[in-house]
Amino acid sequence: MLPWKPRRAWKHLARPLAALLLAAAATVVPATAAHAQSAPSSGWNNYSCKPSAAHPRPVVLVHGTFGNSVDNWLALAPYLVHRDYCVFSLDYGRLPGVPLFNGLGRIDKSAEQLAGFVDEVLAATGAPKADLVGHSQGGMMPRWYLKFLGGASKVNTLVGIAPDNHGTTLLGLTKLLPYFPGAGDLLNLATPGLADQVAGSPFLTKLNAGGDTVPGVRYTVITSKYDEVVTPYRSQFLDGPDVDNVLIQDKCALDLSEHVAIGLTDRITYHEVVNALDPAHATPTTCLSVIG
Repeated sequence: MLPWKPRRAWKHLARPLAALLLAAAATVVPATAAHAQSAPSSGWNNYSCKPSAAHPRPVVLVHGTFGNSVDNWLALAPYLVHRDYCVFSLDYGRLPGVPLFNGLGRIDKSAEQLAGFVDEVLAATGAPKADLVGHSQGGMMPRWYLKFLGGASKVNTLVGIAPDNHGTTLLGLTKLLPYFPGAGDLLNLATPGLADQVAGSPFLTKLNAGGDTVPGVRYTVITSKYDEVVTPYRSQFLDGPDVDNVLIQDKCALDLSEHVAIGLTDRITYHEVVNALDPAHATPTTCLSVIG
């Protein structure tokens, strides 16, 4: 029993708690977010790019919560372009009146935006299918597209880097919500994209009902045991055929990357991404992959 009148107190606590949840999730935001619209794309989002015989599918990069189509990929996009992939990225889930920070809208609606973007990329490149690589929410949200929006016929591979496939407790923070009447409603109203990612949410329950995967798509999940945002980290793994669950510390025990670094800067992870995109030419991922 709380020692104060809960509904009256909640009027004062709701917004600070929501802000705390936002701050925890905001660890996925690169420091350069304010420059997202003006940052150079270093060769990606080139709609004249035609996939090669070696890499016949364009790669669509899907940013995480609070991310954007530029800052999330300042390292990985050039890494892939340098290896002769056609690379594209999109912005999704922007809320009215909230500039710069994306991925906060309802995730089913974000998946619709992804569906439209993939269609544009396939039309521009002439490729029959694309590969998707996503970080955090961006590794989970495409599964809605694959399962409910016809994406399975247009996607060969989904690579999720630290994806919240089964939601997150944010180190137990979300378990406090039932003690604050109206907290869940406020979270749904203010930032539905965050509410959808809470473990046990209606969105995730529907997404994972009947199995994690759909036929015809290959899945790779790359995680770090040091992830402090999507917790517990093993909740990121998928169960089903054509799934490869990778703990990056099994490839290099010295890799200390957490939720942000594994997606934004970790070249050991990037080597594993390339292996997932081109398994026929995969090479061992080790600590030396950082210089590869």
